[in-house]
Amino acid sequence: MRLWSMPSSGNSYKVRLLLSLLGRDCEIVDVEDASPELARARADARLPFGKAPVLELDDGRLLPESNAILCWLGEGSAFLPADSFTRAQVLAWLFWEQNQHEGTVAVRGALNHYPSRRHLATPERMADLLDRGHAHLQVMEDRLSADDWLVGDAPSLADVSLYGYTHTAQDRGGFDMTRFPGIGAWIARVAALPGYRAL
Repeated sequence: MRLWSMPSSGNSYKVRLLLSLLGRDCEIVDVEDASPELARARADARLPFGKAPVLELDDGRLLPESNAILCWLGEGSAFLPADSFTRAQVLAWLFWEQNQHEGTVAVRGALNHYPSRRHLATPERMADLLDRGHAHLQVMEDRLSADDWLVGDAPSLADVSLYGYTHTAQDRGGFDMTRFPGIGAWIARVAALPGYRAL
């Protein structure tokens, strides 16, 4: 397999993280933001939706979207529960991550991190993203203040997916993570998993 991966992106990172946790071999092709490699991958139709990550299977099929890739890789593993309701709970967190969490936590981090996007970081927008991002992080805190993992009693794709941008929320996004001790303990638990790899 080959993963078209943006090294600095949380979306690409969570796929690399799951591959490592599963002990799966995969060629990593770096296509960093605004790089010639990214432009070439787009021109060569390697990125169906125009962005990374994309998993290229051995037979040449292309699978875009980070959480779809997580589901495909996680099939048959402990990271995707066999019980239908528990599996649906995992999927609910994955949908929420892309629909809510990423739109504040990841976006604020990107506006701070990528020079090409800093002109979009108006004071009003950054303040709004900070407020809404803290509210989204509180949703996670409410769960993780009482439980070790987002779903059930073991790590799942929900944890891998949410870890991608949450663990850099303070450094990149300027979020006050001291408000979320449950998340802090969870970040440490994820980082202690066998096979863990850092961003």
